[in-house]
Amino acid sequence: MIPKNGPLSPFSEMLGSVSRTFALSIRYLPKPLREPVTLAYLLFRVSDGLEDHDQMLAARKIHLLEQWNQVLQGEIPALEFVRSIADPAIENPEILVARQAPELIAALDAAPAAVRNPIVSRVSEATQGMALWQQHGPFVATLADMDNYMYYVAGLVGYLMTDLFAWYSAQFRARSSELLPLSREIGLGLQTVNVIRGLRSDYQRGWVFVPEEMLQSAGIDRDQFFLPAFEDRALQIVNLLIDKAEQHLQYGITYINAFPWWDHRVRLACIWPLCFALKTLAISRNNVDVLRSEVKITRQDVKEIMRQTLMWGWSNRWLDGYVNGLSQSPTV
Repeated sequence: MIPKNGPLSPFSEMLGSVSRTFALSIRYLPKPLREPVTLAYLLFRVSDGLEDHDQMLAARKIHLLEQWNQVLQGEIPALEFVRSIADPAIENPEILVARQAPELIAALDAAPAAVRNPIVSRVSEATQGMALWQQHGPFVATLADMDNYMYYVAGLVGYLMTDLFAWYSAQFRARSSELLPLSREIGLGLQTVNVIRGLRSDYQRGWVFVPEEMLQSAGIDRDQFFLPAFEDRALQIVNLLIDKAEQHLQYGITYINAFPWWDHRVRLACIWPLCFALKTLAISRNNVDVLRSEVKITRQDVKEIMRQTLMWGWSNRWLDGYVNGLSQSPTV
């Protein structure tokens, strides 16, 4: 059962159309924080939806991302951008969000400067970075290149969440400078999980986010990575990616513990993505289904994680043990 936190706004309903995991977390935030975080997430998803679209050529994506950045910077009206994506052939839930750009930008303009300015800064940088990666092409040479890509699509999301948490909480604001680097690590960890989950689907749309240096170390190329004859070698690489994700995500506990126990809703909004990600990694290790399709945690897993953390997530000591347990076992 999803915890209730008041009626859903139109933006919250839009959020549910493009997210399952993060919608759970965002909707449970206290209202003063929930609304700006929802807005920020949807603005990021406009950029992400353009970058990820499987029916657009790279040149068009670059043009639209640049145009969207102009909207964010107030250089062109949102309606001009909406006209550029009017083609029904590219329609999907992400594009439907992008077509609400005038309403999103109006809400952004109405937000206080302490909310609006970091949102514009972080989403704009992410959008420009996504355009650069579309110019770069669909293959990643090194782990540093992979981290650079993930910084634009997820690390900046971590930064922005920290900006907004600091706006909301004086106690968190006092520690924001030390927590910003942690939020980047968490973003990279969550995105590494997305890379692992999307290995097959990304390959089918022409993108491989496994670094060439990792493939070469296993003696295979990006096509062999998905062939049954090379599954043993490919799984070695998958396990290295899982190790990488876990190393990034280990900073999540320190980050969450920065919130006092009475900010239980904010803590939970951070706990759930972390726990879902760690559970996904646990069931992905040595699992050939990662290469063949997509591995997902079950609804029962989600419910059990939420049940346990709703009761005990206020406790730092309990949370440390619970998170370690998720990492070590494929069962909740």
